[in-house]
Amino acid sequence: MRILVLGGTRFLGRHFVSCARERGHEVTLFNRGRTNPELHAGIERITGDRDGGLDVLAGRTWDAVVDPAGYFPRIVGASARALRGAAKRYLFVSSISVYAEPIPVGADESSPVARIADTTVEEITGETYGALKALCEEAVREAWGERATVVRPGLIVGPDDTTDRFPYWPRRIARGGEVLAPGSPDAPTQLIDVRDLAAFMVRLLEGDVGGTFNATGPATNLTMGECLTRVNAAVGGGATLTWVSEEFLKAQDVQPWLQMPLWLHAADQSLDTVSVARAIAAGLTCRALEDTARDTLAWERALVTDSRPASPTLTAEREAQVLAAWHAAGH
Repeated sequence: MRILVLGGTRFLGRHFVSCARERGHEVTLFNRGRTNPELHAGIERITGDRDGGLDVLAGRTWDAVVDPAGYFPRIVGASARALRGAAKRYLFVSSISVYAEPIPVGADESSPVARIADTTVEEITGETYGALKALCEEAVREAWGERATVVRPGLIVGPDDTTDRFPYWPRRIARGGEVLAPGSPDAPTQLIDVRDLAAFMVRLLEGDVGGTFNATGPATNLTMGECLTRVNAAVGGGATLTWVSEEFLKAQDVQPWLQMPLWLHAADQSLDTVSVARAIAAGLTCRALEDTARDTLAWERALVTDSRPASPTLTAEREAQVLAAWHAAGH
């Protein structure tokens, strides 16, 4: 296949390009050439800005277009409309954050999506992100109809993750000692290795499969306790997990998700129960969590220069303070 990728040099995009090339497909990149320009040597690159600069793509054709990082309906809609005669299929990467609150346990692709009063907003916040992604989906479907494919990942993890939303855990647990584990070990969690997500996207294009798919994992239920225990085993097994209650962490002003990756407050945990049955039936496979943990840690340790933004996760000092307070309270 000949595939046009809008972007292709960040986390998911770079892994999609690598996977597509490994499977023998011809990839063209369209981006501004500012992020990781050294990646993907030997493939065609078209330099341009999708926000008003799509004319450079006129007259070209591909088998598929992949949009892995569209956030604003104005820009995604413009791309979808401009390219609808240039390919057979348009694959847009959305998010499970599109679902309207309160998100039902086991939400599937038919669950209601979030809405936003001002559809012209172009600022990403916790309140706007999901609703804007939902509008982007609508723009793609409106332009491409049955030729549209929408993939809704959850938390994407693995090598090249610069957000520290998962690398924190292999790194911290590998350091050993007493590790602060947030909330309840029975709380659900979901995550998908970026390489598995990329491979699923390629399979959908190869099969010319349309529709909408929740693409987070794993295929079977995973708890926070099982997740951190398996990460511990994968990176050395020398850490001791101390589970600290949600109420105590709230009192200590420890924030879920960013400061404590994977963890959500109990009231929000239905987001980690999204049904992936449709994606599994369409060919999504998920590698062992242990492999993801080891590979993520190896990638991080191999960084020659660390240009990642400052991590929002708990510092070692802050973690020690919270643990000391937990024990001082008689736990």
